[in-house]
Amino acid sequence: MDNAMIRADGLGMQFNLGVEKGFSLKQGFVDLFDPKKRAEKNRRADFWALRDVSFSVSRGEVVGLVGANGAGKSTLLKLVAGVLKPTEGSLLVRGSICPMIELGAGIDMELTARENIYLNAAVMGYSERFIHSKFDEIVAFSELEAFLDVPVRNFSSGMVARLAFSVATVVEPEILIVDEILSVGDLAFQAKSEEKMLQMIGGGTTVLYVSHSTASIRSLCSRVIWLDHGRVLAIGSADEICSRYESSALPCLDPGAAS
Repeated sequence: MDNAMIRADGLGMQFNLGVEKGFSLKQGFVDLFDPKKRAEKNRRADFWALRDVSFSVSRGEVVGLVGANGAGKSTLLKLVAGVLKPTEGSLLVRGSICPMIELGAGIDMELTARENIYLNAAVMGYSERFIHSKFDEIVAFSELEAFLDVPVRNFSSGMVARLAFSVATVVEPEILIVDEILSVGDLAFQAKSEEKMLQMIGGGTTVLYVSHSTASIRSLCSRVIWLDHGRVLAIGSADEICSRYESSALPCLDPGAAS
């Protein structure tokens, strides 16, 4: 039996950037009678964020994604999370998913922390009864006991992230999708977040993890996928791929430049 929780075959994601955001009747009239120019404009606007991406993640495996900004890492996570639909290729995802891609994106800044706990839980599909039973646990983890009835607009970005993380991790999903969340909050909360992640990993949760910290990737991941301009450059052990990625990211130093 196939043990893959996530399997991508020839995955591609295309966006239309809209080269010209403005529009005028004059431009529309010109385009109407110049189909070649219109077609060329559309071609320039098409952008492939991912192309021909294939990989699989087995049950309980922790796989990291590395690559420069714009390499397609976040786009890939959004495809796996079901936020986006691929333009081409196939994507199989098995099991319940907890996507921690943009912590705080579902927070209503006008509501209090208490109200946001119930709101976010409802959005994630948790029942009011279930979240009520977990309420104290969420609050204790977030360390926001003194701010429960304060509007979130008065929170720092770190406090918002702590609130969102605490709600998102109240249950252990089969698949966890993580995008740079361990870099939020103060050092103590970062350590607590990593410990929580390790507990989930130890419980058999399958993880797809993005971070610009290769030290974090090395400590958490068994395998790494290196993306470059939307394509898979290499897949291998965390130490091997992180070392190759670090070497490629360092500027080439000319020994004679300083002389």
